[in-house]
Amino acid sequence: MLCDICKKNPATVHLTEIIDNQMNELHLCEECARNKSAAMEQQFGLSDLLAGMADFEKPVKDEEAVSVKCPNCNLTYADFKKVGRLGCGECYNVFRKYLAPLLKRIHGASRHVGKAPLKGKAPARPGRKKPGLEELKDAMQRAVREENFEEAARLRDKIRAIEEKKES
Repeated sequence: MLCDICKKNPATVHLTEIIDNQMNELHLCEECARNKSAAMEQQFGLSDLLAGMADFEKPVKDEEAVSVKCPNCNLTYADFKKVGRLGCGECYNVFRKYLAPLLKRIHGASRHVGKAPLKGKAPARPGRKKPGLEELKDAMQRAVREENFEEAARLRDKIRAIEEKKES
């Protein structure tokens, strides 16, 4: 199948556009899809969405919004509402009071509750202490229940090594 736009290259990207309850399918080559994506982003970007949603939250007192300014990049909350983008990482801390309701509305929660891997090691967390013997035994039992025998054997060997170290 050839690209619907250039009619030269094979179509590798398939889009479905719904405009005014009218469904259109587009079959595009990689280059035309990239151009279409850039055009759509210019037409309606994420920053526009965030800026629009910021307007729906409880009205912020004008003097309060004007007085809050990031000391790192000098962005004000009013500037954020106009642009829809934060200036730096410090802005998250400075505007926390105003961003929390906005992020909760977008994501449905104020804390990330994403998925964790079912098998293998748990992701390392900074400042987290090494698991103790009881935690390892619990993890081994969990691995056996989940029929993840390779992980259970690895944990068993780790437990034995710790117990041998304690004995000597």
